[in-house]
Amino acid sequence: MAATVDCPTCGRKVSFTPASRWRPFCSARCKTIDLGAWASETYRIAGDVRDDAASSDESDAGAGSHRDPGRSRAR
Repeated sequence: MAATVDCPTCGRKVSFTPASRWRPFCSARCKTIDLGAWASETYRIAGDVRDDAASSDESDAGAGSHRDPGRSRAR
């Protein structure tokens, strides 16, 4: 017996099987609405607020500076 889930967008019942093309959504429309909500930042994952400019400066400065301490550079 296939599991039945609620569409996250509209709540309609959806059979959760490979035959359900847009599972867990009931249609392409509901899937697109959900994607749009993520893109417009309506949905967010909880976490610490960070300064994107500062974090990108830190990652750029450290790029290439990592090396494996077990390997010797001299050959």
